[in-house]
Formats: sequence, C-alpha cells, structure tokens
Amino acid sequence: MSDAIQADKRALRAELRERRSVMSENARDAAARGIHEQLEHLVEQHGARSVSCYLSTSTEPGTRAFIDAALARGIRVLLPISRTDGLLDWAVAVPGGDVVEGILGIDEPTGDLLGPIAVNDVDLMIIPAAAVDAAGMRMGWGRGYFDKTLGSMARRPPVYAVVYDSELLDEVPADELDQPVTGVVTPTRIVSLAPSRR
Repeated sequence: MSDAIQADKRALRAELRERRSVMSENARDAAARGIHEQLEHLVEQHGARSVSCYLSTSTEPGTRAFIDAALARGIRVLLPISRTDGLLDWAVAVPGGDVVEGILGIDEPTGDLLGPIAVNDVDLMIIPAAAVDAAGMRMGWGRGYFDKTLGSMARRPPVYAVVYDSELLDEVPADELDQPVTGVVTPTRIVSLAPSRR
C-alpha cells in the first residue's frame, strides 16, 4: 500500500471516528431503529435463513436489536470472533447469549467456536465499515479482518456493509487488498452498489 493511500485512510478514519463520537444519544437510538428496520427488509429481499452479522459497538450503527429479532424468527446468525492471526472464527448466536471482551477490546460472543470457513454457508453477510463509496469499495478500520475473510471466499454471498447515511461517499481510498461489497445498509435505506466477486 502506498504511503499516500495509507495517509488518506488514516485521515478519513480519524474524521469518521470524530463524527461518530460526537453523535447524540437520541441520534444513535434513531439510527439503531432505522438499521433494524432496513436489515429486516434486506433479509426478506434475499430470503435469507442464515446470516452473518456482528455485535455493534456503542458508536456504530446498532445491529443488536436486529440480531435478537432475527433469532426470534428462527434465522441462524453467525457472529465473528477475532483471532490473533488476523482471521475470524464464528459462533452461532443464541438468545440472551453471553459476550466477552475480545482481543480488539470489543464485545464478542461466547460459545462453541466454528472455524473461518463456517461463514461460507450463510445466505447473506452483514459487516461493519467506516465508509463505503459509490462503486462499492469498503473502507474498514484498518485491521483487515473482513477484507481477509471476503478475499478468501470462493463463493461469496451478497455482502452489505452497515454505515450511517453520511458514510456513503463518492470515493474512499483503497488498495489491492480492500474488498468491495454488494451494497450498504443505512438507517434510512438499502443501496445496492456493485456485484460481489465470485
């Protein structure tokens, strides 16, 4: 990755972190309700019976209500668990399941670990992002977990990144390791952007 791209990514991530950190509690709650509604629509559109999702942090658009509702509807939900080698293990979400602080300092599920290839069986992937651009290029927070996961999949299901409305940008800095997504889910809409690589 070139120094210029690295610098551009650092600057954009810092700006996005700052924007997220100053968001009011009311705005966060409204965004979480919107994300729940849009993710429900997304699952219906794809007829998904098995999805991967993630436990949102306090500054991310909220996914936890959606996960609880999906489980109540009988949808199988896989949640990621970070590994020291940069890959993701997965665990099947259960209603009221316990969480622990993972190696990145964020909530991760407890339970039986499934290996990295477990995600190959889902109908739909819902992943975090810092921003996504109009061509479907996703920029994460810099650790590369989801880029490695997506890059290693022989057959990729539809992949949607969850962002706030202001984080769908015209362009994000990207290098050869960054992976595109099929679309984005924001608190107000679902936007299809690019076909996933297969």
